[in-house]
Amino acid sequence: MKLPVVFILLTVMIDAMGIGLIVPVMPDLIQEVQGAGLGTAALWGGVLATSFAAMQFLFGPLLGALSLIVLAVDYLVMAIAGSIWLLLLGRVVGGITAATQSTANAYMADISRPEDKAANFGLIGAAFGLGFVLGPALGGFLA
Repeated sequence: MKLPVVFILLTVMIDAMGIGLIVPVMPDLIQEVQGAGLGTAALWGGVLATSFAAMQFLFGPLLGALSLIVLAVDYLVMAIAGSIWLLLLGRVVGGITAATQSTANAYMADISRPEDKAANFGLIGAAFGLGFVLGPALGGFLA
């Protein structure tokens, strides 16, 4: 397997791990940052997830490879956030630049011969699935 393909698959896996990693710790993180109860944390969790998804939808097609760098910075900001507003800003910026899935799919489509496309897209799906399994396990362990 070519090194660029391995890089793309690892990126997709790590991205999926990041999604799954935050799920088990997000309620406690929001409660700690906000200083409020579980109900308020659930509300802010929805706001954070929605803002990320909306920004990803709007800006994903525009940013491409820049998304990889900013996504790493987003996770760092979320790790050190001291307020709910910094968490929200991190999610908005992260969502704006979260084009790893579309970039990975576009790259795989560009490099694949017609007879290899299905197998290569299957590899992307497998990398995402593996990351989505490993992320919550790691997040639960760290929580």
